Amino acid sequence: MKEPSINILLAEDDENLGKLLWTYLKNKGFDVVLAKNGKLAYDLFNDPKNNFDFLILDVMMPEMDGFTLAAEIRELDKKIPFLFLTAKAMGDDKLKGFDLGADDYLTKPFSMDELLARMNAILNRTKQKKRFVGQKVLIGKIPYEPELRMLHLSEGAKKLTTKENLLLRLLVKNQNELLDRQATLRAVWGDDNYFNGRSMDVYIAKLRKLLKEDGNIEIMNVHGIGFKLLVKQ
Repeated sequence: MKEPSINILLAEDDENLGKLLWTYLKNKGFDVVLAKNGKLAYDLFNDPKNNFDFLILDVMMPEMDGFTLAAEIRELDKKIPFLFLTAKAMGDDKLKGFDLGADDYLTKPFSMDELLARMNAILNRTKQKKRFVGQKVLIGKIPYEPELRMLHLSEGAKKLTTKENLLLRLLVKNQNELLDRQATLRAVWGDDNYFNGRSMDVYIAKLRKLLKEDGNIEIMNVHGIGFKLLVKQ
């Protein structure tokens, strides 16, 4: 069976370099989506139609810089690997990048072969598996189809609303890990104000009710911080 291709989100505001990297990685067999600024990259990452396996983030970008973008994404996905590109070789910047969870750092100019070698090393080390693409995901004993927004319960299939599905996808991506409340609000509602927070609490309650048929599943509220989807083995 053919291995599924690796989906890459490339955030680079330099048009020439972005096109060059996009073409090179496509020719190497990757699926690549190019974002020309940090805000667009953030929106693409949160689009449920996209399922990225690896991120390449330029540090200096308009709308949202690479460090801010990485911090927001890391709150929503604790495991996805990423690599920073920077025009600066400053030690403090590198330390900040690694503190944010970066797997590697490349200073411009760099060779395409070096980029590919570093990417392959990271992917081999992290062994990222395709998630949520054309398949059922088991939450405990409950089958879940994120692309179809479908939970398969004992009483029959339940179609989730868009927000229910986005919340559940984030919880499943971060199973047994803390999912930050404010980052989740910004990702799903676009704003982390009080009223959206109350709305999210209602949606979390709905998800708890749907998942309660498996007693090994719990959506735990970490007061004022976020949520954890806990699944006992």
